[in-house]
Amino acid sequence: MNIIKRYILISTLFISQLCLAQTSEDLMLYRKDFKGISGKNTVSVTSYEKDGSHYVYAGGIGNVDVYSLNKDGILTPISNHELHMKKGPARGMVADNINGTDFLFIGNKHGNVVETFKILDNGSLERVALVEDTDETHIGVAITLQVVHMKKSSYLFVGGLEKTPGLTCFKIQDDGKLDHVMSIKDDDNIHTDGIIGMFVHKINGKTFLYTSGFQDNGVSSFRVYENGNFKNVNNISDNTTDRYLTGAYPVTGATLDGNHYVVVGHRHHKYYKRGGFIKRPDFVYHGDGVSVFKVNKKGALIPHFVLKDDENTKLQGQTRIEIVSTDNNEAVLAVGTRDDASIQLLKLDKEGILSPINYLETGFSIYYGLRSHKIGDDNFLIAGSFRMDLHKIASYKVAPKIDRKGKVIKHVVHLKYKDEATEAQVEEAVQAFVNLQNEIPAIANFEWGENDSTEKHDKGLTHSFVITFKDEHAREQYLFHKAHIELVNKYAPLFADAVVMDYWTEE
Repeated sequence: MNIIKRYILISTLFISQLCLAQTSEDLMLYRKDFKGISGKNTVSVTSYEKDGSHYVYAGGIGNVDVYSLNKDGILTPISNHELHMKKGPARGMVADNINGTDFLFIGNKHGNVVETFKILDNGSLERVALVEDTDETHIGVAITLQVVHMKKSSYLFVGGLEKTPGLTCFKIQDDGKLDHVMSIKDDDNIHTDGIIGMFVHKINGKTFLYTSGFQDNGVSSFRVYENGNFKNVNNISDNTTDRYLTGAYPVTGATLDGNHYVVVGHRHHKYYKRGGFIKRPDFVYHGDGVSVFKVNKKGALIPHFVLKDDENTKLQGQTRIEIVSTDNNEAVLAVGTRDDASIQLLKLDKEGILSPINYLETGFSIYYGLRSHKIGDDNFLIAGSFRMDLHKIASYKVAPKIDRKGKVIKHVVHLKYKDEATEAQVEEAVQAFVNLQNEIPAIANFEWGENDSTEKHDKGLTHSFVITFKDEHAREQYLFHKAHIELVNKYAPLFADAVVMDYWTEE
């Protein structure tokens, strides 16, 4: 090998290793924005690119909020839309293009309907169709939707929960209307009782659909045909050795170096407190883990690997798993958790082995509301919470980790109170702010004072509060903590102006 070729080879290997490190081991989540929602909460989140613009749809109880998302991860509210009968929550949401028209399909959980909205030029919505549950279908308490594109037609698969479990397929017409094709009722063999996750693989010209069964603790694979009919291929049940499927919940997948994988998470039944909700209460808690299945040529699932939760991961109560990025050698996944209130980044390599990267404690529980979205070369995650007091949706950028060793965050708040606020009201508001240090463990240090500057550059701001956080996790926990949210909601009407700045400094 001559010197030039050797130099090129070494340079290529170095660059490849550098890129691999930046796209896996060194990744971290950085919050870019958060905005209020008009609904009661955010349960589901999806996104869509239309004509070069990027939109986010946040569905909760009663309505759906629409936002634009720019290249910096900033969310801008556009509109909000009522769900059928003001019910919901909008648990299953998927946006797709059907023969040139963009649609958003929504599973209205307690409305027992599937709604079709046309996505307009500015990203807002117009309802064009609605399908109600019948004795034939299994869309009562609709939870999860999955679009499956075949050669000549597109189909919407719907999974439900609780009263009438099963799997249903509808053909999607060009105007967004849904025609019932086929339904199967759940039985003791297949895992379709509480389908909370679905994923599609195309293998050697054949289409396979994978479903999680929350109530019957397992996953199933189905072959989907050109006419929308489908049949069961195989089924995998929970055990305590090579799979963790009690309360099987999110499902996703990836194809790496010719290997097809299905990744399944679970929110274990031990986390549910509602009496009578769990149909099989004789389960055994064997920990939390994310299961990887390899798919054979016939579309069948084969247990392959389990990443078990430990003191270095945040995998308790997994509600959503999103593919952040993928190439031929690895995929980066994001796991949203309700009970750990975190987003955990994982790497899936071409051998089907999962390993943890980093996590961010978001400060709020994620309940199905997590979505990965790419703009240019940048990867974002949008998250929402079912918390009734929060009323927020947040965006995060997935980027190389910044070395913060030996540093802390200073969170500085300058306030001016309205002239009409009484002295007693101001004192009450100040003491409520000071008391946060007793209610939020994430606060490492707290100090405050009234303005004593004579330079006349204070813009009328009168009170300063300086809070110290040890890391990003602590800042998120503070920002979205119930006590902080309550303080803002109660005393914001007294604020005439505010300036908030954060900076990193040596400990």
